Amino acid sequence: MTETAPAEVPRWEQRLRATRVSLPEHARDAPHRCLYVSNATGTFELYAWDRDTDGHRQVTRRAQGTTDGALSPDGEQVWWFDDRDGDEHGSWRRQPFGGGSDVPAAPDVPAAWSAGLALGRTAQVVGCSDDTGTRLHLLRGGTTRVLYASEHDADVADLSRDETLVLLSHSEHGDSRHRALRVLTLAGDHVGAVVGDLWDGAGLDLAAVGFSPRPGDPRVLALHERSGRPEPLLWDPVTGVVQRVEVDLEGDLDVDWLPDGSGLVVLAEARGRSTAHLLDLTTGTLTRIATPVGTIGELSPRPDGTIDYSWSSAAEPPSVRSTSGAIVLRAPGPPAPGSVPVEDALVPGEVGTIHALVARPAGPGPHPTVFLVHGGPTWHDTDSFAADRAGYVDLGCAVVQVNYRGSTGYGAAWRDALEGRPGLTELEDLAAVRQWAVRTGLALPDACVLAGGSWGGYLTLLGLGTQPALWAAGVAAVPVADYVAAYEDEMEPLRAFDRSLFGGSPEQVPDVYARSSPITYVTQVRAPVLVLAGANDPRCPIRQVDRWLAAAEEAGVPVEVYRFDAGHGSLVVDERVRQFAAERDFVARTLGLLPPG
Repeated sequence: MTETAPAEVPRWEQRLRATRVSLPEHARDAPHRCLYVSNATGTFELYAWDRDTDGHRQVTRRAQGTTDGALSPDGEQVWWFDDRDGDEHGSWRRQPFGGGSDVPAAPDVPAAWSAGLALGRTAQVVGCSDDTGTRLHLLRGGTTRVLYASEHDADVADLSRDETLVLLSHSEHGDSRHRALRVLTLAGDHVGAVVGDLWDGAGLDLAAVGFSPRPGDPRVLALHERSGRPEPLLWDPVTGVVQRVEVDLEGDLDVDWLPDGSGLVVLAEARGRSTAHLLDLTTGTLTRIATPVGTIGELSPRPDGTIDYSWSSAAEPPSVRSTSGAIVLRAPGPPAPGSVPVEDALVPGEVGTIHALVARPAGPGPHPTVFLVHGGPTWHDTDSFAADRAGYVDLGCAVVQVNYRGSTGYGAAWRDALEGRPGLTELEDLAAVRQWAVRTGLALPDACVLAGGSWGGYLTLLGLGTQPALWAAGVAAVPVADYVAAYEDEMEPLRAFDRSLFGGSPEQVPDVYARSSPITYVTQVRAPVLVLAGANDPRCPIRQVDRWLAAAEEAGVPVEVYRFDAGHGSLVVDERVRQFAAERDFVARTLGLLPPG
């Protein structure tokens, strides 16, 4: 009897199983010591890497995976965040870089949601958030003390090089979407005293980057929005002097210090693609860094003058590169199969042009089309590698990704346009792009699927209820489904975010929450929907999903449910494969498509 050969692993699964490596973080004073994340074992975990010896060592081993970690400045210790099965509530632990036992890194700090971490050689600041607000704890000389406490959302951002100052961002003015900055002293008898405050006023965000790397230089690098988009400024909290740094580039900007403090590395995001530049702070000279067309995920300037960066495009899988031309870190095993490139669509909308990215399958249209909606909402889709997009294209579907109002990358006004009317605003943009896709012959009007995770899952459920004639099916992963119940159960930093987004709490503006909640429209859903939900999700908690599911069942909505034992997604590759297999199979069955192979 002849043994049957195992079926070839499909390309969509190969992409999900391919080994990934993140951009390595290096220790400030020992740049040969690095920390990165990889799924080499089948679960995303932290790895230590000595670049001098090319020695790699797995640091964490947990059933649900680990991605939050940091190196001490001397590279001697790895700090990592230990939560409970993906619920994001836990404590910091540390382990020697070369290996050894894990010990509590801050034993006197209670378990909480993380509100940032700043590591120095002699001092560390640990940020914690719980239902009562935010506290920053100073660890120094074997003692722990509360450095800052507020009922409002806040985060620790950085320690000065001499460890006499700490930088934090806060929302004491009541708006967690538009932060203010504060610097506190760690010196002398006035530990915790305010050195300087910086706030640009209502509706204008200040995003902390960090202190100057030069010893004795107290200047803070931050991003302001006075010109309608994120741009850099330098602030001396001691003198109060603020210097806006002019950068003549298109798009939203992100910045970091060069290691010697002489300049900045600038990342510009425009229409879903990135360019990188060096800015000399003395001369104002801006120099383009040669990188391929696509998306730069992260940048890491190194003391030798090179810059490491992570890069991918829709067609090419991720890699970690250097401006020297070398591949910095190769993922073991075969690379992920490539996919098709994306093209731009610029569609007239209610208040401006909507940018979308389109991936087309082989052959002439119109095609079944998946509108793959990003989360956030403060995020945006890019020309970067995405296994789900590629998997739907392999199925024979076009994929459209819409950077709706609420997305980053298109200026502050575009990002903030959904405030007071979340969900419905974004869906107007999705409907406009769907109309364009049908009109131009890209999309089959009766085979348009709305799909997304987190905020994208929320928009999927809301869209199925408020636009039932537009969508043939929906895939909602870890969604907000009942906004009032979600607010009651979610982590406090997200409640603060929601208050800023909706204009208050559900008790203060009940009509706004009702108008923007998917459960309000559940009886109007006509299309079949697949809902995926994590048992330990602190962001889109399970109770509010169950409330929507119960209402949907009572209304006769055709719903399929996939539950998994993790938080807001999974760090286990097998689980990710099972989830996308369920999503892809659901779309194929609903639209009458036959998966290849």
